[in-house]
Amino acid sequence: MIYNERDTRHQQVIDAAKQMMTAARTAPKARGCDIIEIFLVVEDDIYALSNALRQIGEERQRAGMIRDAENILSADAILLIGSRSQAMGLNCAYCGSETCESRGEGVPCTMNTIDVGIAIGSACATAADLRVDTRVMYSAGYAAHKLGWLPDCNYVIAIPVSASSKIHSSTVNKSNNGTEKRTFFTCRVAQTTDGATHLATREYRLGIYVGRSNKMFR
Repeated sequence: MIYNERDTRHQQVIDAAKQMMTAARTAPKARGCDIIEIFLVVEDDIYALSNALRQIGEERQRAGMIRDAENILSADAILLIGSRSQAMGLNCAYCGSETCESRGEGVPCTMNTIDVGIAIGSACATAADLRVDTRVMYSAGYAAHKLGWLPDCNYVIAIPVSASSKIHSSTVNKSNNGTEKRTFFTCRVAQTTDGATHLATREYRLGIYVGRSNKMFR
């Protein structure tokens, strides 16, 4: 039997995302108290999340959210990581209150927030080990929270996962003084002009860009 990588890529990314879920679950938690929730979004639910994010972006006139709504459609899977609210009883005062008992209503426990950050880091480190692409997005996580997908969590962070070639384009142009300029890749970004949001194309020069370029960041 012969496998073509293009035919197996989608399932491989989903399998990698499941390993990311495990990494987030086994990440250290404050006082060993595990109140993290981890969901994986695939197939039609990615479109539902995109539509919800786009609607929020349009209602709030947030160009970045509209951009992210399109970008997550390039993901094979989207990891959602959130935390329930529970004071850890450390009286660390990081939330602004001297004690956990004096913490104001609606003020999140800082340790809960730190736990989410550690879980995200562990998940993304696993993705890097597996050579799949990720991006941490508060915007898509916020849309998932508004959809009620993690009902017990105060906040949610999303991590779209994909696998694609890194270089979109490479063209050589001559500048006015005759020196060579090489375009490493092009990147589509959301811009707002006179209240209208549109996608513009920017060129990044070789030697400046140090990150990744793939469909998720087009």
